Amino acid sequence: MSVEQATALVLKTVDFSETSLVVTLFTREFGKIQGLAKGGKRLKGPFDSALDLLALCRIVFLRKSSEALDLLTEAKLQRRFRPAGRDLSSLYAGYYVAELLNDLTDQYDPHPELFDLAEGTLAALSAGESVLLHTVRFELCMLHLLGHLPSLTACVECGSEVSLRGRVAFGQAHGGVLCSRCREGKQEVASVSAGTLRLMQELARLDSPSWRRIDIDARSRGELRGVLNRYLAHLLGRKPKMHRYLGLLTT
Repeated sequence: MSVEQATALVLKTVDFSETSLVVTLFTREFGKIQGLAKGGKRLKGPFDSALDLLALCRIVFLRKSSEALDLLTEAKLQRRFRPAGRDLSSLYAGYYVAELLNDLTDQYDPHPELFDLAEGTLAALSAGESVLLHTVRFELCMLHLLGHLPSLTACVECGSEVSLRGRVAFGQAHGGVLCSRCREGKQEVASVSAGTLRLMQELARLDSPSWRRIDIDARSRGELRGVLNRYLAHLLGRKPKMHRYLGLLTT
């Protein structure tokens, strides 16, 4: 066993005993890990109430060489996730960030850029910034960083450039836009406006200098949410649990 230190976001906790927890964390240095926190439910101790959902903390753990759980020995709280005001939408969005990180990442597969993206998204939600804008950007940039971003400009079947005018065929099960020739005979194909696809392109850019100024109008919200919901459900093989609450993300 080796002693490791990391900066982590708490994604999930499960009771292990009367005083202990199994904790799933997404760390900047190691990616997702699972550890046993002995005494983690006690108010006082080596974890100092730092294992609340979505808390940002600095951890020390013993990394096991086998498939056994790592042993979490210390956690120091750096920042709690406190949704802005009494608006439940920011709380649901935070839970959704945790769900996607847990479901789309593998253990010990580090993605420091994704960690920074998640931390920044949670900080923005706590500060009362646009829930809809930050949630959609997190989804698209996460897909980009993990190599799952759908093709938004070239036909996913033949590679030819697809003109973003009018409405465009988007293959939910195929991984992106389809040209008119490749669209024939395909199932699970949605007709998406070119404006929504351009919006997705801009929000998926990790280096975009202007994404914070984007205004997602009411007409685009439903279509954008529908495309992302169906695409992510296909990618995961099921609907994310928090999708039922995403209709509340309108601001």
